Amino acid sequence: MTRWYGWGLTTLGLTAGATLWEIAGRHTSPAFLVPLSETLARLVELGRSGELWVALLSSLLLFATGLGLAVLIGVPLGLLLARIQSLRVALEGYIAFLNATPMAALIPFILSIMGFGFAPKVLVVLLFAVFPLLYNTVEGARSLKPELVEVARSFRSGEMALWRDVLLPFVLPFALTGFRQAIGRALVGMVAAEFFLSASGLGMLIQQDANSSDTAGVLGVILLITLLGVALMELGNALEHRVAVWRGLRR
Repeated sequence: MTRWYGWGLTTLGLTAGATLWEIAGRHTSPAFLVPLSETLARLVELGRSGELWVALLSSLLLFATGLGLAVLIGVPLGLLLARIQSLRVALEGYIAFLNATPMAALIPFILSIMGFGFAPKVLVVLLFAVFPLLYNTVEGARSLKPELVEVARSFRSGEMALWRDVLLPFVLPFALTGFRQAIGRALVGMVAAEFFLSASGLGMLIQQDANSSDTAGVLGVILLITLLGVALMELGNALEHRVAVWRGLRR
């Protein structure tokens, strides 16, 4: 009953928002806003021409590569920083400095060093996405109760067994929370990289439509990116919930 009530409220809210968009679009200059129906029609048109799918695949490849590297770097580094205190003390100042730096401001610097191409764009997405994973993993590993480690040690568990049987299962839900947060950051990094580095993917479509004053096209692509982000974050939520249930069963 509660689930259906939640779905009903969500549907009601989305319907109200779509209605307001449609009404506002019909009473606003097309240079600023167009109705939702016109936006969706333009999005369908881009899909039929094939232009949208080529751009979407290009953007998804960039997004997946950058986010995947963020996971491969952020989670192991977070575990190391949590387990090796001297390493954490030595690096936490640099990590805090980089995390506080506006990543978009680094794009010209990355461009001057690496030029145009796929690799610098992947680096931009990586920088946007890695810190939520890193910080959540560190906090998860640091919150591990010493009693659990002592029990593992009492059973003569080595360092590798401690990581495999205690640390990784305990930290996984925290890492998934960071992964869910990193999805949104990676999407922002993807669009920023496609804007400011070599134009490609969905960012290129937005630029082209903006230059031709195609408001419906711009809003349509932005709507697609938003829906993609919501879908991926819901997937992250589902994975996080499944892992939480799994940990509860293991207990």
